[in-house]
Amino acid sequence: MGYVRGVNATSSFDGDPTATAPEGAPTATDPGRIVLLTTSHRVAPGLLSWPAWQALRDADQVLCADGAHPQLPYLREAGITVDEASPSAQELVDACAGGRTLVVVATGEGEPRLTDGLARLAGSGRIQMPDLELLPASYDLPGARLLDLVQVMDRIRLECPWSSQQTHKGLAKYGIEEAYELVEAIEEGDRDELREELGDVLLQVVFHARIAEEDEEAPFSIDDVAGAIVAKLIHRHPHVFGEETATTPEEVKEHWLRTKAEEKQRTSVTEGIPLGQPGLALAAKLASRVRTAGLEVPLPTGEGVGYELLAIAARAEAEGVDPEAALRAAGRAYRDAIRAEEGIAEEGAAELDAED
Repeated sequence: MGYVRGVNATSSFDGDPTATAPEGAPTATDPGRIVLLTTSHRVAPGLLSWPAWQALRDADQVLCADGAHPQLPYLREAGITVDEASPSAQELVDACAGGRTLVVVATGEGEPRLTDGLARLAGSGRIQMPDLELLPASYDLPGARLLDLVQVMDRIRLECPWSSQQTHKGLAKYGIEEAYELVEAIEEGDRDELREELGDVLLQVVFHARIAEEDEEAPFSIDDVAGAIVAKLIHRHPHVFGEETATTPEEVKEHWLRTKAEEKQRTSVTEGIPLGQPGLALAAKLASRVRTAGLEVPLPTGEGVGYELLAIAARAEAEGVDPEAALRAAGRAYRDAIRAEEGIAEEGAAELDAED
């Protein structure tokens, strides 16, 4: 598909084979230049870098294999002539002969057939290759891949038989599981696992936001979710986005608690504490709220291990220890001891089998 306008590589200036080219002008033996122009679908079409616009305007020919490429309407509106063509590597090299510059607007796949073909020609050593340049015309901004996640989630919600039937309540247990797996990855210090688990937690957020779009009475989207947390962060960091100052973590926490209290207008320090969280975490959170508020509330006393655990959790919180994390660490040590004992038992059994 696609014819590439070429030139006769043996042609000379003004028809005189003995003529010399003006200084700086391309010669008949000049192999020319190929520019592979790449763009990001995560950036609005038409927003190209200045070097990209220069290359497009200076080119002898601009090619694109995809007639529906999102950049084409904007290039043509800017006066750039774009030919829909998909030349082979050899055809492209031939078309550059005589010092011509060809710009190839890459498709989303990045033109692997063309680049592989050019690499083979260059590696053969049989021909003089034109200058090859990869020119990124637009770059992803930080966080741009989140747009891909939203797009993929939207398609899954529409086309996957399982995902299309899920509800907030049905997914709730997975959110809890993924949060615990994230905590485990953090405590184990496994960086690869941490990256993966963060992705799983992020999926839960995007999934719930996608489901929320379909609510008939109070729909909201991932943009609403992001917008709300951005507004909250700005409001609760007046020392960053406002005129207040904070030089210590304690002052930052003071700002946070004050602005949070203004937002929530709560009548009790216990409001907003989820009672469904693990027991030790619940006890520590209650103790933290009481201590932060400067209240004097004696711990309730009673029979049973529950009251003992409450006292332990309150003591841990006062000492700056997360009782849940401490218990998990002790649990891992216990697990390792069990495995070690099991290994000893297996070795003993193997020795007995060998003696028999």
